[in-house]
Amino acid sequence: SRLARRRLVVFLEEPVRGERDGWELARPARNLLVARPITPIDAPGFDAEQIPRLRPMLRRLLAWRGIGPHTAWLYTPMAWPLAKRLEPDTVIYDCMDELSSFAGAPEGLRELERELLAAADLVFTGGPSLYRAKRALHERVRCVPSSVDAAHFRSGARGTPVDQAAIARPRLGYCGVLDERLDRDLLAALAAARPDWQIVLIGPVAKIDERSLPRHPNLHYLGERRYDDLPSYLEGWDACLLPFALNDATRFISPTKTLEYMAAEKPIISTPIRDVVEAYGDIIYVASAEEFVAACERALHAPADERVLRLARMRGVLASRSWDATADTMLRELEFVERAKRVPLRVGAPAAASERAAT
Repeated sequence: SRLARRRLVVFLEEPVRGERDGWELARPARNLLVARPITPIDAPGFDAEQIPRLRPMLRRLLAWRGIGPHTAWLYTPMAWPLAKRLEPDTVIYDCMDELSSFAGAPEGLRELERELLAAADLVFTGGPSLYRAKRALHERVRCVPSSVDAAHFRSGARGTPVDQAAIARPRLGYCGVLDERLDRDLLAALAAARPDWQIVLIGPVAKIDERSLPRHPNLHYLGERRYDDLPSYLEGWDACLLPFALNDATRFISPTKTLEYMAAEKPIISTPIRDVVEAYGDIIYVASAEEFVAACERALHAPADERVLRLARMRGVLASRSWDATADTMLRELEFVERAKRVPLRVGAPAAASERAAT
């Protein structure tokens, strides 16, 4: 929505299964079209089986919107076979995860990423660890970590959610996808060690068998909730958790929810995820799985002066981490690349003005 203030943006979602080809279209903001393709193909995401069907559909959609020259902005290499056939003027690879490290990663993902990196004009990474992993692979890699809509998460309760109101205190909460990055053994141990604590988990289950999640009376799986409703849930927590396993899938993560927890002004307890420790080690409570219960105790019962100090540090971080600033940074990088591509290789050549679209 922020990029759409200055560009026409078509946000292409992954396809969903339907009886025939079609589109689900939404316009959540001016100049922003969210397009979800519908195909009769079972293969998930931007699978190779989907690409031949999606290509003419997307061509017709862009033609309908009057989009010719455009920037292809990709979050996954799996979409590159689709994007490259549209012959974009500029290519951005916005790398938010080391997807090849995830369980069940599609075959050929690494090769697709190498091809995308070779074609990209600009590479963004979502955190320092990813930046270090990618900076030698491309001449223009920029680390642009996720930001936060602080006012949204600081807005306080808008009425206690019904499904949380009946849960006793203290409540320790986590919001995010429940997948192989979550340390399920840690959650089980935490719940067993302190049955008087209520552990609330909000988010969809993905890529793991739901039956593999630990079950205890004080573990509450509330499922996926709307972004607009999250502040009400966080308002009712006494501490926020980042209970990640230390494995290949978490080696490069830089969790956006860390800043969302800070905006809600709650104590945060995390396993030693590298990007979290490097950036916020003086703000959050960091502990191994074996020490996690003790760290939660310290967070819940911290003296007033310690709480005040950590809260002041949180507010200091949030003061410089807005989505407006992030969008401005990324657009400046994009505009620099665009000017460089337009200017002939001689000194003093003027850059021609042009309007472009981001897809």
